[in-house]
Amino acid sequence: MSPTQWDFPVELCCRPMAFVTLTGLDVVYNAVHRAVWDAFCANRRADRVPISFKVLPGDHEYPKCRPKRNNYSIITKFSILGFLSFFLFFFFFLKILFIYLTQREITKREKLSECAIRQRKMSKTLRGQNMKFRRVFLTALWDLSIGEDVTASERAAALCNACELSGKSLFVLPHTDHLVGYIIRLENAFYEHAQTYYYTEIRRVKSHKEFLNKTTHQLLFVRHQFKIAFFSELKQDTQNALKNYRTAYNLVHELRAHETNILEIKTMAGFINYKICRLCFQHNTPLDAIAQFRKHIDLCKKKIGSAELSFEHAAWMSKQFQAFGDLFDEAIKLGLTAIQTQNPGFYYQQAAYYAQERKQLAKTLCNHEASVMYPNPDPLETQTGVLDFYGQRSWRQGILSFDLSDPEKEKVGILAIQLKERSVVHSEIIITLLSNAVAQFKKYKCPRMKSHLMVQMGEEYFYAKDYTKALKLLDYVMCDYRSEGWWTLLTSILTTALKCSYLMAQLKDYITYSLELLGRASTLKDDQKSRIEKNLINVLMNESPDPEPDCDVLAVKTAQKLWSDRISLAGSNVFTIGVQDFVPFVQCKAKFHAPSFHVDVPVRFDIYLKADCPHPIRFSKLCVSFNNQEYNQFCVIEEATKASEVLENLTQGKMCLVPGKTRKFLFKFVAKTEDVGKKIEITSVDLVLGHETGRCVVLNWQGGGGDAASSQEALQASRSFQRRPKLPDNELHWDSIVIQASTMIISRVPNISVRLRHDPPALTNEMYCLVVTVESHEKTQIRDVKLTAGLKPGQDANLTQKTHVSLHGTELCDESYPALLTDIPVGDLNPGEQLEKMLYVRCGTVGSRMFLVYVSYLINTTIEDKEIVCKCHKDETVTIETVFPFDVAVKFVSTKFEHLERVYADIPFLLMTDLLSASPWALTIVSSELQLAPSMTAVDQLESQVDKVVLQTGESASECFCLRCPSAGNVEGGVATGHYIISWKRTSAMGNVPVISTVITLPHVIVENIPLHVNADLPSFGRVRESLPVKYHLQNKTNLVQDVEISVEPSDAFMFSGLKQIRLRILPGTEQEMLYNFYPLMAGYQQLPSLHVNLLRFPHFTNQLLRRFIPTSIFVKPQGRLVDDTSIAAA
Repeated sequence: MSPTQWDFPVELCCRPMAFVTLTGLDVVYNAVHRAVWDAFCANRRADRVPISFKVLPGDHEYPKCRPKRNNYSIITKFSILGFLSFFLFFFFFLKILFIYLTQREITKREKLSECAIRQRKMSKTLRGQNMKFRRVFLTALWDLSIGEDVTASERAAALCNACELSGKSLFVLPHTDHLVGYIIRLENAFYEHAQTYYYTEIRRVKSHKEFLNKTTHQLLFVRHQFKIAFFSELKQDTQNALKNYRTAYNLVHELRAHETNILEIKTMAGFINYKICRLCFQHNTPLDAIAQFRKHIDLCKKKIGSAELSFEHAAWMSKQFQAFGDLFDEAIKLGLTAIQTQNPGFYYQQAAYYAQERKQLAKTLCNHEASVMYPNPDPLETQTGVLDFYGQRSWRQGILSFDLSDPEKEKVGILAIQLKERSVVHSEIIITLLSNAVAQFKKYKCPRMKSHLMVQMGEEYFYAKDYTKALKLLDYVMCDYRSEGWWTLLTSILTTALKCSYLMAQLKDYITYSLELLGRASTLKDDQKSRIEKNLINVLMNESPDPEPDCDVLAVKTAQKLWSDRISLAGSNVFTIGVQDFVPFVQCKAKFHAPSFHVDVPVRFDIYLKADCPHPIRFSKLCVSFNNQEYNQFCVIEEATKASEVLENLTQGKMCLVPGKTRKFLFKFVAKTEDVGKKIEITSVDLVLGHETGRCVVLNWQGGGGDAASSQEALQASRSFQRRPKLPDNELHWDSIVIQASTMIISRVPNISVRLRHDPPALTNEMYCLVVTVESHEKTQIRDVKLTAGLKPGQDANLTQKTHVSLHGTELCDESYPALLTDIPVGDLNPGEQLEKMLYVRCGTVGSRMFLVYVSYLINTTIEDKEIVCKCHKDETVTIETVFPFDVAVKFVSTKFEHLERVYADIPFLLMTDLLSASPWALTIVSSELQLAPSMTAVDQLESQVDKVVLQTGESASECFCLRCPSAGNVEGGVATGHYIISWKRTSAMGNVPVISTVITLPHVIVENIPLHVNADLPSFGRVRESLPVKYHLQNKTNLVQDVEISVEPSDAFMFSGLKQIRLRILPGTEQEMLYNFYPLMAGYQQLPSLHVNLLRFPHFTNQLLRRFIPTSIFVKPQGRLVDDTSIAAA
């Protein structure tokens, strides 16, 4: 009974296809025949018809057909199934004879006679076979594409006559470039014959049912129904095949089951179930397949059969689950979608479970003594080497009786099966199934199922004595169980891993697993922990440990020899074990006393240790490592003890740990001044167990301690609301200790004061004075005092570019001055002494700025009887707001003080400036200056009108300048006016503070040319009934002679004399005067008679434009007496 006995036969698992044999082809030596065979078989696409081809020699001997039966009453030695391979690989429905003929040979009688002889010979060999017979003649030059060729038809008729065949039995296959196309057309013809043939076979099998009765032929009902389904599959009618398979499955379970035929019934049920599930997956109905499989398992799981062979039932169940898992996986590869809760991994897992059950049953039932020999002759052997029918016993094939005719023979057969089963490597089968399940659960992201099965794989490797692979798998899954806190499962895994490491004599692994099994994560009893602790100490003393329980005797003997070799070999005796990935029996926490230490104060920290082993244990050395290795030498505790004292019950030693008690070790050291501003971190804590004379183990904690379970325990402790029990004053609750593995070294606390004095806000571009006062409160002299002042780094880059700092207030800062002055030497200061330093800041833009004043110095101090030089520093920051000193408003007005949107060429206009003080401090306007652009000229001399003017907050000062713009043509965007420069400073500033010049760019103005300019000369006022002379000047501004029409419109307040209406010509660049005498009639502001000018060449020149240049009204005084005038003057 080989391990493959329970595998499904190949003919059951493959896809059923029609079987066609080809003869007459020499595929080895004939290239043409080889090309024909490759066209049939090589690179078959999915769209080609499903047919299986095979080449047979001409003298092949074919199987004989059984004689036809019309009566089944005498048949008793029939079983259910045994014909699958016959119909798939031997029973062909069509045989094709290939004969190669050329066009010349096809007309020769000798060649036709040879063809006829070969045909008759083959017909004779197939006489009595129930199959169709067809022939294919192959020619290289005969092309059927010529259509109705009379000669070709005659040749075909001659060949059919010579072979005594009908025309339908002849196929012509031309050997051309389109050979594959002709082959496909030929296959389609074969497929049509196959459909007809299998349909006939199905009808023939159905016709046999009338000869059957359920009393005598129960098995034949199943057999015939299976045949109908199988022929339907060959016919590619899968729906009918599925229907008939379901009927056959129900008929199987209607059979009377007995211990003698239960195996055959289960075998047939398994085969038919496999077919049903395969077709359901093929029809894309996976739920039907799953339902069918569950039904199959429910019906068969209790049909165990003989109790002495119950392991066979477990093997059969295992194979059912494995086969369904394979079908499920194959369907997924073809496009089916699976989920986490329904994937092939569950079926592989169940298959592995039954394989493990088979192993246990075989261990119980096949435990024969060594004296029991295998039976001779072998009851499991048959004449042909195979069974005629699936599921039957080899010593009683075809016997359908429930009574055992030969009990002794039955007993011998059972013994042979049991002895065969004993030689089966069950662990190999189990591991293969578990590996398949792990791959599936990994694919569908089921980590816990994967870890669970990997543990089972590791245990099977252990039972198979492959300890290396077992240890590798178990070590891989331990991390998951540690991180999730499955301590009971972890303990079981560690126990197996410890056995593996002992049997392989792996020193480091044995020590590591022993350390963890002694720890708090282990659920072992105290006596087991004591045994492991004793073995660990033996290993550290260079002695062999005691064997682990429940290990194979031969494996233990081999392991003891390996341990002896380990002891005798000289090698490294120091084992460094990083504990961050497992849970040892010692816990460690490091904690600095403060998150930061001044450089003049010793750095202090504590190391807390707690042991969880059953007995007190003594360590030999404790050392702490830092990121700066120069401090390592100050943090070492070492105790010289003998190797035999490791487990002695002594609690007085400074390195002895008592189980359940927290031990604290204090360390301190002086930080180096170079580490000021740096972080000091504990990189590792090393605890040494053992001595170099034997072996020693270095437990290494990364950082400030903690192992694989620490984070989870800390989280649980933080969420717990239970009150901790009260402990003595010298003891601490372990959960209350928080790891703090790093601290910062900061500079010594400065004992100086830094004060800043200034008058905010700062004004744009002024030299703003900031007075820094430094006073020493130290008890000794401070040296090398340095000052760093200016704009605090990290602010906007635009502020940095527009801020400049200087120590000299008499000079204006330019772009070369920095924004921050660094390391300005100040000198030394004695106790109580103070100094002042004046800084000048120039801010080019408005806004808030943060300024930094940083004072550093050196001082000698003593710490732990060691004198060091400390660098102290103190900084102050201040935010200064920068504002504009004043607002400047500029406007253009006419000589009549009317607002101008544009000016006229060569016509005087006024530029007015208004300075409004926006400073909270008084400002002194030292002077002002108007720098005109080349396009502008001054009518009068340009002089400052605001010299030495002091402006308080909100006050303003104005200036007025009369300008003229010569004709400049059409300038787009206007003409530049120039710059207005204001020189100013704070009124409160000292005399040596430079004056600030603020340059205001004047706006551009639009300049237009006018053809005629008119201005008037008249007194500033008039008097009633007194003559008022008025002279108008008309100036031609063009290069043309101007025809001018002038008229004066009278006013009710005046009489006048002069030309009321006139027309005249004005030469280019010349001026014409018009003189009038106005006689006022009423006092007050009166409207003058209106002058109207009309230019014939420039009709757009309007009187509205004219009124911009000449006055339109005048103040008229009332007529008075001389006496009154005198009194008025006196008043």
